[in-house]
Amino acid sequence: MKPILLHEDRLFPADEATRAVARSLYNTVKDLPIISPHGHTDPRWFAYDENFGNATELFILPDHYVFRMLYSQGVTLESLGIRRWDGGPTESDPQKIWQTFADHYYLFAGTPSRMWLDTVFKNVFGLTDMLCSENAMEYYHFITAELAKDAYKPRALMDRFNIELIATTEGALDNLEHHRVLKGTGWDKRVITSFRPDDVVDASREDFAQNIELLGEITGENTTDWDGYLAAIRQRREVFREHGATATDHGHPTARTADLSKAECQALFSKCLSGQAGDADQELFRAQMLTELAGMSIEDGMVMQIHPGAFRNHNNDVFTKFGRDKGADIPLQTEYVNALKPLLDKYGNDPRLNIILFTLDETVYSRELAPLAGHYPCLKLGPAWWFHDSPEGMLRYRHQVTETAGLFNTVGFNDDTRAFLSIPARHDVARRIDSRFLANMVVEHRISEEEAGSLIKQLSYDLAKKAYKLGQA
Repeated sequence: MKPILLHEDRLFPADEATRAVARSLYNTVKDLPIISPHGHTDPRWFAYDENFGNATELFILPDHYVFRMLYSQGVTLESLGIRRWDGGPTESDPQKIWQTFADHYYLFAGTPSRMWLDTVFKNVFGLTDMLCSENAMEYYHFITAELAKDAYKPRALMDRFNIELIATTEGALDNLEHHRVLKGTGWDKRVITSFRPDDVVDASREDFAQNIELLGEITGENTTDWDGYLAAIRQRREVFREHGATATDHGHPTARTADLSKAECQALFSKCLSGQAGDADQELFRAQMLTELAGMSIEDGMVMQIHPGAFRNHNNDVFTKFGRDKGADIPLQTEYVNALKPLLDKYGNDPRLNIILFTLDETVYSRELAPLAGHYPCLKLGPAWWFHDSPEGMLRYRHQVTETAGLFNTVGFNDDTRAFLSIPARHDVARRIDSRFLANMVVEHRISEEEAGSLIKQLSYDLAKKAYKLGQA
């Protein structure tokens, strides 16, 4: 069997002199607390602090990075235990699912998933041999037994991982029951929510009209009326703020914004509710809502995150059989300069507005996003995201945005993950890559090593706290 290789100088430059500077910088931040201001971990874990079930439930079933790779190589989702909407047969034996995963683990060579998984297996569980077909059951039984111990409960792992704060993400209709359990325990200061209103903003959703009706029931507002609809969203934002939320999140297909008259808004809203809106109308409605939500952020101070550019559920057969978020989301070419102009014309110079922009289209880093963030005070750039949350993706990001936007118009790193145990590994990768980037600037005599030492702390910790309004950095 092959050993898990986690070299102490992994991801640092091959050049010895630059590597020494990178190593020195990294050593100053490797043990800093983790700020995880945007992600998708389950708040139930932290509310009830129950043991995780088994290795398969923790590593495979919730991780679309895992099953999208396996599916691409002909492994069926049924064999991985993914439930079908039509009730068709799926594998239910967690050990068989784990064996299938182990049989194909070699497929992850060279991917970020392999780095994250190897790091978890070795650093969290103490395993030293790489996962393979032969040791699959040894892995499964050992990990599952460890997960039954108190040391592997969610709150204990939060402490072990040195996670100072983690933000989950809930839809506008979520009752926040798990965050209510945390309220007043002290853990509500470490586990907060974020407001993602896509369920009541995206008129292309099959359940949009139903969701708007439910929004009215929850808030007592008349959500068939434009003003009542906006009032209902404001009310939900306030509830989220009461449960620690400092940020909103918007996963729109594009970054398009609009600034329509009130009469136009009411007419468009009514059309969307009636089910008569076409694709163009639905896109215009989302565009208008980004502008409306920016205005609400000015009112209540919540930071606005915009995550555009994903063609969701591209594989229609997979969506029909298994539903959303099954690894079939694909990046889209995304335009920002013209798309954001209506919002920026209305609110872009208001010092109370804070927007963090993300992209899956790397071609816009230097052409559009860095110049926008390098000018508008309200704009900051989120880190390399999703498909680009990788060593090479992080480097490309730093190289393409820094000269125009600078480092202080970025927001550090956020892991944006459902995979709780991988959070330390992901932040470690980011800290190593940022140390590498700054080390190269040092050896090229563009910045001093002293300045790099200050900057690496900003990138690893301070900027995230400041950008997400999480206390004084």
